[in-house]
Amino acid sequence: MKITGIKAWQVDLPLREGRYSWSNGNFVEVFDSTVVAVETDAGITGYAECCPLGSAYLPAYAAGVRAGLAELGPKLIGLDPTDLLVLNRHMDAVLRGHPYVKAPVDIACWDILGKSTGLPVYKLLGGAAQERVALYRAISQEAPETMARKIAGYRAEGYTRFQLKVGGDADTDIARIRETRAVLGAGDVLVADANTGWTRAEAARIVAAVADLDVHIEQPCPTYEECLSVRRRTARPFVLDEVIGGLDTLLAALADDAMDIINLKISKVGGLTKARLMRDVCVATGTPMTIEDTWGGDIVTAAIAHLARSTPEEFCFSATDFNSYGTVDIADGAPRRAEGFMTAADAPGLGVVPRFDVLGSPVLTIG
Repeated sequence: MKITGIKAWQVDLPLREGRYSWSNGNFVEVFDSTVVAVETDAGITGYAECCPLGSAYLPAYAAGVRAGLAELGPKLIGLDPTDLLVLNRHMDAVLRGHPYVKAPVDIACWDILGKSTGLPVYKLLGGAAQERVALYRAISQEAPETMARKIAGYRAEGYTRFQLKVGGDADTDIARIRETRAVLGAGDVLVADANTGWTRAEAARIVAAVADLDVHIEQPCPTYEECLSVRRRTARPFVLDEVIGGLDTLLAALADDAMDIINLKISKVGGLTKARLMRDVCVATGTPMTIEDTWGGDIVTAAIAHLARSTPEEFCFSATDFNSYGTVDIADGAPRRAEGFMTAADAPGLGVVPRFDVLGSPVLTIG
């Protein structure tokens, strides 16, 4: 089997809540997502999606996905999409860096592998380690009382895990954490995610102020060294996200005892092939993960569901159903939330079929 062509579509994903806000005044109202098709001479086409969280979150941006594919795509024609390690080594050789550009190609090739073998991707990633995956709900940064009210509403829908967007004024963030924890019960999980928004001094003050609460602290500062310093000042469970960019940073953080949990974002690390390797290292070292991505719609949610379903429950801290945040459905067969859980489809590949009536005409055609 050989790759004969690559196509990409641009699609806007408006938010149900109107705006998603996080640290340092950043926000997005309409996400710019790219759907990718990898075509083969066997008549099998694989699909994937990549949706950066704006341009101020990671070294990635939406138009960069499509520009990168225009550069990378012609160099992939003729390769076997089912030789995933060979494919990834080749992508790394012909385009240095830019893992978020390579991710949808890799994921689409997993979709092809599943379709060609008649197996769902979760089987290829290790099998059904759990039947359903617990979800978290991200709570956009707003006034403390508003965030508490939203958490109470989502808790009534079945969510028990919440990622609170902090990383603003220290006093307000302390109030956000206290007011939201107060509406939760025993067994509910609250993660205070600063998204690199605190200085080390602010983080030290805040973790001391909430030391009596059942709360996880996530990515308080911009650098790994600053986060490690804060980690050593608190007994609260500690999560690293933005600074875990690949296997190298994961291994360094494990050696330093820098966290209790990581957020494993599929497109940030370059796709399912590299995410699976990091997942397996985490399982081998007893490190739970939130399995997710930067953002996306139905196809991103499907990829998350397959990796999460193939991850043992005790190491799958949570996952994300991004398609429930938006107002546009871009694929049929995607996972759907049920009382705070989702699962991956048993159909071959990712189990999703793009809705081309929504996607329209491709903005990029190679081959």
